[in-house]
Amino acid sequence: MNVTENASTSAESRPATPLQGEQSFDGIIIGAGQHGLVLGCYLARAGLRVALVERRMQYGGGLMTEEVTIPGFVHNLHSVNHWDLVRTPWYRDLQLADRVPYVTPRYEFSQPHLDGTALVFARNLEETVASIARFSKRDAATFREWNRTAEAITRGVFVAERFSEPLPREERAHLLGRTPAGREFLDLTRRTPYEIITELFEDERVQVFLLFKLSLFGTVLYDAVRDESPTGSILRAFDIDTGYDMCVGGSWNLARGLMEDFVRHGGTFINQAPVERIIVEGGRATGVELAGGRTIRARQFVASTIDVHGTFQDLVGREQLPESFDARVDAHHYTPWALFGVHLALREPPRYTSTDFDPNVNKAMKQNIGSETLEQLMGVHQAVQEKRMPTEIQFGAGPLTVIDPTQAPPGMHTAYAWHVVPYDPDGDPANAEQYRDSFGRQVIEKWREYAPNLDEHNILGTHFYTPQDYVAHLPNMRGGDIFMGAFTADQVMDRHFGYRTPLNGLYYAGSGAHPGGAISGGAGYITARIICEDLDIAPWWTPVDARDAIERFSEAQPPHDQP
Repeated sequence: MNVTENASTSAESRPATPLQGEQSFDGIIIGAGQHGLVLGCYLARAGLRVALVERRMQYGGGLMTEEVTIPGFVHNLHSVNHWDLVRTPWYRDLQLADRVPYVTPRYEFSQPHLDGTALVFARNLEETVASIARFSKRDAATFREWNRTAEAITRGVFVAERFSEPLPREERAHLLGRTPAGREFLDLTRRTPYEIITELFEDERVQVFLLFKLSLFGTVLYDAVRDESPTGSILRAFDIDTGYDMCVGGSWNLARGLMEDFVRHGGTFINQAPVERIIVEGGRATGVELAGGRTIRARQFVASTIDVHGTFQDLVGREQLPESFDARVDAHHYTPWALFGVHLALREPPRYTSTDFDPNVNKAMKQNIGSETLEQLMGVHQAVQEKRMPTEIQFGAGPLTVIDPTQAPPGMHTAYAWHVVPYDPDGDPANAEQYRDSFGRQVIEKWREYAPNLDEHNILGTHFYTPQDYVAHLPNMRGGDIFMGAFTADQVMDRHFGYRTPLNGLYYAGSGAHPGGAISGGAGYITARIICEDLDIAPWWTPVDARDAIERFSEAQPPHDQP
């Protein structure tokens, strides 16, 4: 196995005391969230005897679907919809389509305005361009031009890079720099999304909408002002063919389908099993010790899919890490914002005052509510950076049962809103509780300005979900960071945190590794190949190769600069 450095053996590298009936496996995976499930499925199918160890009773991590308002109304408390999931390599390889169906909405985003107008983005280019043209014909033409570029690069480069170990930055730049399209892409990654969008588009409501669309792909709007976009996520503002899908019946069904596959191929799921430490003997990870002293041995590997600090600080111990690696742990940082959720059980879905302007505003999977100017949009994020609860209410919302009616009783509906907030208002996480009801009501009141039918008669049940609530369930989302690591230039792509570690037999496959947080399964998928490679096991699947994808993309482009 290749390692970056060898850690010295210390007194803390003590063997655990074996208990009677101690279990052993070829490998142990810590954490039964998306990455642990995907990794477990691939390695179990590869013939390894794998234990998937989970602290909680339930599996799935952020894939949470629960009845928190009224029985029969299901709400996706964390992960709501999933970007391009049905075209991920693991959805195909694990043959999930028959057991875990998804629906792709015709209308993905909409933005109602208080003056009764609205922007609506469809998965169809002509519909989307026509909507923009009602605000600016110039912006419509600009979007059409950039959509062509975005679709080519997203499909040819960006998607493949999500499921492959990132190339060194210099090599990536060299390969992409062979063609005009590649050079244009690299230029985009070196500029801030805010700068690009405000330079290209003239109508402020179009600018706001594009920044909102981009923010849903992991770009914090405040950071979009000041940070470059090395992943190329700016393209998400312009592509429409590649978009969000929704898991039928609720997001947890994806976790269910993955667990079924894992168990069917010989995997062992061990729940209610908090890991106290990763056992390290002679510089090698050889198992885990659970709360209460029980040990589980790993003959060949241990892989952690929880957060970076939870893995290396809490379970391994810094004294067992080389100094340079310990410094990397110290440097790993998280988003300075969190999310406040509002979940509604409804008689009917939100009906916006913009319906007469464009009835499709009601049919979109996501709406931008409350921000119609750049000042409004950025002001909310500025407040959060300063640890203040926002007074200007603006948020993303979605009428899920308009897309998937199975998530509520027949004829009934659900809807949700996510509002960015500080994890520690006024510097103290405990302050969040005093804002729970008042802030939740403010969100609903603002929503009602745009959709007046969200009244007491329509709303049957409410559930307010604070950052402290989801961190209590998912403590690896430290400080309310839903991504388990900020998408900043210093820790994305080849500067990510994973997959091999300085300790033999120990791998990191959580959201701190490329491609980061959000439901992609990418880190688990990539680590499966790396573990098989290190164990001299031929993968039963064909791994995605970013280098090959970029080379094929370059070969397909015109050889000379052409319009």
